[in-house]
Amino acid sequence: MLKDGVYNYEGSTYSLPKHGIIRHNDQIRLKEKTEDALVFELLYSEETLQMYPFKFAFRITFKLKDKILEVKHRVINLDEKPLYFSLGGHPAFNILYSEGEKIEDYSLQFDQKVDLTTEILDRNGLLGDQTAKILENEQELMLRPDLFDKDALIFRSIKSKEVTLHSKTEGAILGVEFNDFKDLGIWAKPNAAYVCIEPWLGYTDLADASKDFEEKAGNEVVEAQQDFEASYQIRIY
Repeated sequence: MLKDGVYNYEGSTYSLPKHGIIRHNDQIRLKEKTEDALVFELLYSEETLQMYPFKFAFRITFKLKDKILEVKHRVINLDEKPLYFSLGGHPAFNILYSEGEKIEDYSLQFDQKVDLTTEILDRNGLLGDQTAKILENEQELMLRPDLFDKDALIFRSIKSKEVTLHSKTEGAILGVEFNDFKDLGIWAKPNAAYVCIEPWLGYTDLADASKDFEEKAGNEVVEAQQDFEASYQIRIY
């Protein structure tokens, strides 16, 4: 999300949808289909250049092997200048695995003990100075109905790179491994029967952001005529 919904780049001001130009874009096309994978692509166009002044190809691949789904993102810079971007996944998982269970019967377990402090969004959906301690030298985050009352849990530069969804009765259900991603979001609507485990490269603007796109906190950069790849894996147990 952008501060005031806009950003500045090379002397011009641009506006982007809340979740960027990929989500809900009806110009995404199936580029390749194999026995175990689907590759989708979005190419820059006159329409995208009005919102995002970079020439690019974006590809996302979904590849299934046994019980592992790999989601691979590739950003190809077709321009003659550096390309600035952020990206993130939004996978949601059903948490009512067995009849009679409730959200308190589930937890998220990290691959190591961590200190986690979430950054709380302000009323404009930006990151300010307010934070909340979530875990202190612990591995397990218990789910509960009010956990997301203040919106997503946002963990910038998280050390853990794998999160597993656990049930008290069934044990490990699934895991998300995100070695290529620096940040993590965890979210659900209050009292929802699902949880989103979201690998991110980037996040909403800071409350004191300058709006200069080249200075946007969390942005990645791809040099001219180069490309960038980042993948995460979902493992079903």
